[in-house]
Amino acid sequence: MKNNDWKDRLNVVYSTNPDFRYETTGEEETITPDRDRQQLRVSIEKKGRGGKTVTLVTGFTGNSEDLKELGKMLKSKCGVGGSVKDGEILIQGDFKQRVIELLKAEGYTRTR
Repeated sequence: MKNNDWKDRLNVVYSTNPDFRYETTGEEETITPDRDRQQLRVSIEKKGRGGKTVTLVTGFTGNSEDLKELGKMLKSKCGVGGSVKDGEILIQGDFKQRVIELLKAEGYTRTR
């Protein structure tokens, strides 16, 4: 079956050159720095969430897969739900101190 890659070439209408190759703009995968070099910030937020309290972890640099793994680990260790969006980890509830302890135990020593 032919690989249908029409989504990769949306901006090209037609080319008469038989050797033409479509240039796809793939995002470069960012390399995740070591855990002790990450500067993570843990905060509590209520604003814009219908009065619900969430613990917010920001400042993660690296690829999205590592961020999702970290979010999954934090949610499971705290025993609550949450999500990973826009480079931030949201944990439902007030778990600031617990999240800081968990991150430091995992090797994220520059966590505040």
